[in-house]
Amino acid sequence: MKKLSILTFLLIAVYGLPAFAEPYLALRSGQKCMSCHVNPTGGGKRSDAGSTFGQYVLPETAGADLWNGRVNPYLAMGGDLRANLNYVDRESGDNQSAFETQRASLYLEITPIKDVLTLYVDQLMTPSASNREAYALMWNKERSLYFKAGKMFLPYGLRLEDDSAFIRSASGINFANADNGIEGGYESGAWTLNAALTNGSNGGAEDNTGKQISLRAEHVQSSWRSGASFNLNNGDADAGRTMFNVFGGLQWLGIDWLAEIDSIKDEGTALGDIDRMAALLEANRLLAKGQNLKVTLEYYDPDTDVDEDQQTRTSVVWEYTPLSLLQIRVGLRIAEGIPQATDDQNDDLLFVQLHTWF
Repeated sequence: MKKLSILTFLLIAVYGLPAFAEPYLALRSGQKCMSCHVNPTGGGKRSDAGSTFGQYVLPETAGADLWNGRVNPYLAMGGDLRANLNYVDRESGDNQSAFETQRASLYLEITPIKDVLTLYVDQLMTPSASNREAYALMWNKERSLYFKAGKMFLPYGLRLEDDSAFIRSASGINFANADNGIEGGYESGAWTLNAALTNGSNGGAEDNTGKQISLRAEHVQSSWRSGASFNLNNGDADAGRTMFNVFGGLQWLGIDWLAEIDSIKDEGTALGDIDRMAALLEANRLLAKGQNLKVTLEYYDPDTDVDEDQQTRTSVVWEYTPLSLLQIRVGLRIAEGIPQATDDQNDDLLFVQLHTWF
């Protein structure tokens, strides 16, 4: 009952106030992901336009004479650092507080043929050094068709920054799991179409002939967008995973809404075939220039054939960007799962994050 009261208060608060969030930026501006990122499907290094937005439009007070990461016309760099102070209120066991360097990444963009050929690297420096993406990206002259080969994040649903979101963790398609293969895309007016063929091993060694197919389509308008994704990953013998989702965004009642619902079917597991479902609803409003409020409702059913095993989470995050390239985020996440769960299903999280980038 206490959690329901908090949820009601947060929904009332966000309705009466104005916001920003990562996919929300594209929704509010009526742009596609490729408008602000080197990667046509979003995430990673910002393009020159994305860098300009982060330096001069997003913050409360814009800086002057800032470096956009470009070394020369053929070489550019970028980076992200997110450092947290987390407090976890555990349902069972001792509560915990800890400092955490959530992520530090460096990006390298080499363009030997301007507007045609790009070599791109996304290197994670901490918490453990590893390569996230490394691919060659080629565009046609009209920049309506592209082809990509190498290690890449898959095109699927909303590209949220939060990998712990149910729609990201349950699907397994997130910033922790890139894959090796090829990808192609088509850009025509309001339409974006993406297709990828990859190993299906999350970047690890391939040991079978099965492959993963990812398809994504999105239609973008100035105040709304909608899309759908499909993913098929064939494993050994009878094992495999089939997923599809629908997602969208809408500017309505002064609020920027994002939503996604995913259906996931795992075949050939030790427990037989399992059907899962994950969903997200996010609402954003602008408090003032440089200040954003986001409320997120999440739902996850790990097995639709089992009653009363669903999990829910409610999050509220205040994002304050006082200066160019510097953001402070304060968030509260309230989780509710089955009472007997021994993992983090019922653990509440309070965090403060410093995010800086270039």
